[in-house]
Amino acid sequence: MHIQIYDTTLRDGTQREGISLSCDDKVKIARKLDELGVEFIEGGWPGSNPKDAEFFQRVQGMNFKNATICAFGATCRVDSDPADDPNVKALLDSHTSVCTVVGKTSMLHVTEVLQTTPGENLRIIEESIRYLVEQGRRVIYDAEHFFDGYKLDKRYALETLRVAARGGADIVVLCDTNGGTMPWEIEEIVRAVKRDRGGLLGIHTHNDSECAVANSLAAVREGCVQVQGTINGYGERCGNANLIPIIADLELKMGHKCVPNGNIKMLTDAAHFVAEIANLSPDEHMAYVGKSAFAHKGGIHVAAIRRCVDSYQHIDPERVGNKMRIVVSELSGRGNLLSKAEEYGLDVNGGAEVAGVLNEIKTLEAQGFSFEAAEASVAMMMKRQRADYKSPFELIDFSVIVEHRMGRGIFAEATVKVKVGNEIYHTAAEGNGPVNALDAALRKALTPVFPQLGHFQLADYKVRILDGENGTAALTRVLIDTQNGVNRWSTVGASTNIIEASWRALADSVEYGLTVAG
Repeated sequence: MHIQIYDTTLRDGTQREGISLSCDDKVKIARKLDELGVEFIEGGWPGSNPKDAEFFQRVQGMNFKNATICAFGATCRVDSDPADDPNVKALLDSHTSVCTVVGKTSMLHVTEVLQTTPGENLRIIEESIRYLVEQGRRVIYDAEHFFDGYKLDKRYALETLRVAARGGADIVVLCDTNGGTMPWEIEEIVRAVKRDRGGLLGIHTHNDSECAVANSLAAVREGCVQVQGTINGYGERCGNANLIPIIADLELKMGHKCVPNGNIKMLTDAAHFVAEIANLSPDEHMAYVGKSAFAHKGGIHVAAIRRCVDSYQHIDPERVGNKMRIVVSELSGRGNLLSKAEEYGLDVNGGAEVAGVLNEIKTLEAQGFSFEAAEASVAMMMKRQRADYKSPFELIDFSVIVEHRMGRGIFAEATVKVKVGNEIYHTAAEGNGPVNALDAALRKALTPVFPQLGHFQLADYKVRILDGENGTAALTRVLIDTQNGVNRWSTVGASTNIIEASWRALADSVEYGLTVAG
């Protein structure tokens, strides 16, 4: 069965605390959703703010291959005529072929929020929809608070759906607006609605009880043909139903069709793209598309994966555009390191070399290191185990001074003495901090011999205090991310001395870049 995917990231998703999208951002996301193959894209509420009005103006001249742009709005006001209502006029002025109209379903909202009569609420639902249909628009009706309203007064809740259909709505969408309904309640109520009336039904759920995805799937099982939600589950409070796992579940687990053939491979890219535009870190543990969704850390798991890749994975990650990862830590076994060596193209003989690195990792992690996010340090440990490996440089000594001078303020100066082949290089450099000065001095010493160092960039530098009860004498872990325009790698150092921890991570980073990353 074909299930319509209705995306409301650009409207409901932007109600998440901390998200603010420009009009350009919204256009970019709409383009990406169209590439993915989403059937409906809700662009916003044109009557609520200038930004949304601008969005609808801009998309009028754009061609969308798969998606239909929808404008969102509410029924006309109590005791008013739709033809004279500013909100309804704004829907028409958006010039979209589809308008999504939200109306009150729960008697609580009719009497306490709208402060009107049940009959007047039914009138404004039916007449608002009929007016838009008469103006040539297709209408999707969102029955707000439907499940709560059904529990409160099911006869009235069902009647609101009947008048929406009578007004000409293409599809009626049942909304769990407060996000507190359980999956078995969704099934029971959707089943009852199907018995009461014909016509197409949709589902719109929120995640306040962590059931939004399950509730959406339950509704589809009972006959809903449209699922509304947002990319990455963005939305007000705890968020909306997350369309990423919903699309994957519907296609890969339930046998339904949601997006064009082959487009499900774009799920990982779409999730990360929207997160980037929204200026939010991707959820690394999100089902299907997270960086850790197919990451294997336990030694027993990895040993099994090496023999049968399906033994600890529910699908092939490439089906959704993701990939399997092997994580190295104190929980690792021999298989973790063999897999990591293969990933980095390192030729290890196994046996003693792998056992030596594994023991070193376990010892260092007990001292505060963490290699899960520092795979380049693991690669260097494996390379150094080989009898024929020779480091491109050898540290003889270094020093760092941090000073305050009148008229200049705080600055740092580092000196580094390293040996390259038979030559010793002794250099000094200043920086805005001790790590920056060390980095500059090391580069100054090595760049004449290794000019590719000029392309290395420090991309990120993270410090974590591991035992804060020791105050300034605490054990400190430093993670450094480096990139050279093509590759990006991470290294780690740990010590009670933050300079030593930083140096270990920095030296690993440079050595890895010169010997592995190229």
